[in-house]
Amino acid sequence: MNNMILIIGLGNPGKKFEKTRHNVGFRAVTAFQAKNGFSDFKFSKKFKAETSEVVFDNEKIILGKPQTFMNNSGKAVKALINNRQLAINNLFVVHDDIDLPLGKIRISVDRSSAGHKGVESIIRELKNKNFARFRIGIKTEGNEQKIKNRKQRVEKFVLKKFTTDEEKILKKVIEKTVEAIEITIKEGVEKAMAKYN
Repeated sequence: MNNMILIIGLGNPGKKFEKTRHNVGFRAVTAFQAKNGFSDFKFSKKFKAETSEVVFDNEKIILGKPQTFMNNSGKAVKALINNRQLAINNLFVVHDDIDLPLGKIRISVDRSSAGHKGVESIIRELKNKNFARFRIGIKTEGNEQKIKNRKQRVEKFVLKKFTTDEEKILKKVIEKTVEAIEITIKEGVEKAMAKYN
């Protein structure tokens, strides 16, 4: 089965970061795992990641959550891709996007990192950006002004937790992201982009 797909959720390891905005990639991939009956995530030292595998719609799927901290996510992704000899266009990366409003998702392929440190690390390690990205919006009203004027503010903001009301919106958008990934696997990325972008 050479058509393996690697789905990476981005986040920071550890309890402290679990519910932060920067960790929505982890949460979406965990939701995909739960919905589709994957094995439990297990930590692999070799890949510096937690991984889980299953056959979904006749495709072998590997889910990965790098345990390297966001800025070094690319190291785990590169190790997995090299080990499994995966085609880069069979890589899906799920991550937070500070430029998109909470509740929105966007799928993009072959785009620059737009300043996202985890994506930047993956592009740097792979020397390639031709992979699909599922970007989950985390921007909320009232943060726009703050976000625009300072890098530190952005760094602070992404490590904030969601409010109870925001969590409700997030739950729905994570369900939507899981569906978008399923459609991408079954029918291709263009179909998913047409439906969700």
